[in-house]
Amino acid sequence: MARIYCVANQKGGVGKTTTTVNLAAGLAKIGQRVLMVDLDPQGNATMGSGVDKRQLAHSVYDVLLESATVRDAKVRAEKLVASGCAYDVLGANRELAGAEVELVDVERREKRLKLALAEVEADYDFVLIDCPPSLSLLTLNGLCSAHGVIVPMQCEYFALEGLTDLVNTIKQVHANLNRDLKLIGLLRVMFDPRITLQQQVSEQLKGHFGDKVFNTVIPRNVRLAEAPSYGLPGVVFDPSAKGSQAFVEFAQEMVNRSGGA
Repeated sequence: MARIYCVANQKGGVGKTTTTVNLAAGLAKIGQRVLMVDLDPQGNATMGSGVDKRQLAHSVYDVLLESATVRDAKVRAEKLVASGCAYDVLGANRELAGAEVELVDVERREKRLKLALAEVEADYDFVLIDCPPSLSLLTLNGLCSAHGVIVPMQCEYFALEGLTDLVNTIKQVHANLNRDLKLIGLLRVMFDPRITLQQQVSEQLKGHFGDKVFNTVIPRNVRLAEAPSYGLPGVVFDPSAKGSQAFVEFAQEMVNRSGGA
């Protein structure tokens, strides 16, 4: 059965999408079967996986409105096949922005994604869900579907404040909607060890969250930042870059934590 993880942070611009697509590619590279779900109407994770969001026959929008199944809507990230890092994509585009309004009055509105994913759980080892930065009905669908939350965060002062809000949200969803949900771990991203403040915040995180802080640290890396403009994860765009190698290490750490081989 697949392990389903949300990549979430209520603060924008912290590298959620970069984390999602590179972790998906890293997991695929080490032999895992992966489905990447894009829950952000901007569709950046879709485009960053080499899939054109404008050409989708069906998207996660159709799945949430139950007019298509995950099997109908998912596509293979064909541009990644040659690299051995290909995974399936349940893509998003601007249509998804309308789902918020259309789901308001429907039954089980926060469980739509969970029910849809249940049909394909046996097909994958990991399902990764890229959530929008706001706590919306879309994010709630992700949190209700997941076994846990991966939180990418920069080691900066304001990031700590946002983290408190997110941990409280996870606790509330756990208590009221999804008893399986827990904080899997905090991933330190865009990390520059030369900056004293970042080192201090990193130590604070480890002191407070202990083994919930992943061992892998993703360094600040130009090649990772360039990759989306080519419609590729950094792991595929430049496998030798430090950031790309760190994401493959992180993928292995996720497999180990999830009880895999």
